[in-house]
Amino acid sequence: MIGTDPLDLGGQIAFISGAGQGAGRSIALTLAHHNAGGIAVNDFVAGRAEAVVAEIESLGVRAIAVPADVGDHAAVRAAIDTATSTLGPVTLLVNNAGNAGPNSQMGHAPLFWETNPAEWDRYFRTNLQGVMNCCHVALPAMVAQGKGRIVTIVSDAGRVGEARLAAYSAAKAGAAGFMRAIAREAGRYGITANAISLSALEPPLDPAGKEQFLASEQAKSIVSRYVIRRFGRPDDVAIMALFLCSDAAGWITGQTYPVNGGYSFAI
Repeated sequence: MIGTDPLDLGGQIAFISGAGQGAGRSIALTLAHHNAGGIAVNDFVAGRAEAVVAEIESLGVRAIAVPADVGDHAAVRAAIDTATSTLGPVTLLVNNAGNAGPNSQMGHAPLFWETNPAEWDRYFRTNLQGVMNCCHVALPAMVAQGKGRIVTIVSDAGRVGEARLAAYSAAKAGAAGFMRAIAREAGRYGITANAISLSALEPPLDPAGKEQFLASEQAKSIVSRYVIRRFGRPDDVAIMALFLCSDAAGWITGQTYPVNGGYSFAI
């Protein structure tokens, strides 16, 4: 029918990790615009999650803040249980939380053999263990419902490798491989599992800070490595996540989609 939204989510309930800012926030708002029935906004920082909840509710969509560290399995279970009891069974899971964990920033790092092994865990805890925790808790309800969509945000560091980010690259590659395994296990229950592989996005700064960064020599050097000469934007990620959550992607599973401005190509 002309005018029908092919990406309509049919009132399903979504849980989005790391959704208090950046791509996660954009994904949450985009799902709300396409008839999600409710959205559980996870973030390590409660205030960020609550701010996004207010934005979603202003669109007339139910939402709840579920702050938690996704690296903590018990905290994830409590968050998803709260989402389920408040909004209904979660059948859309977007694993967006990543980078170097809740309390640390990524930046210039030493060569792998110069790193302290104690530093590796902060990458694995969020980028791999966090994804596994969320899936472990969410999947039983999806199986019971006979439907589900899992979308995990990974990185081109995991696809092609990134010097001085070896542990991060390994964690993201692991998350993509985990999605392929879940796709094989869960497909018979009407559940799909896919990954979106990103390269550099605009940093979540205030407008003045962002403008200053984008004008810097560092930013210009980074962008020069991209076929499309700009950083990614949150909406670039959100529209692909929406597609993979929708019925339009019902026959797609176990795939990793680069959304990367041409930083690297894939067959």
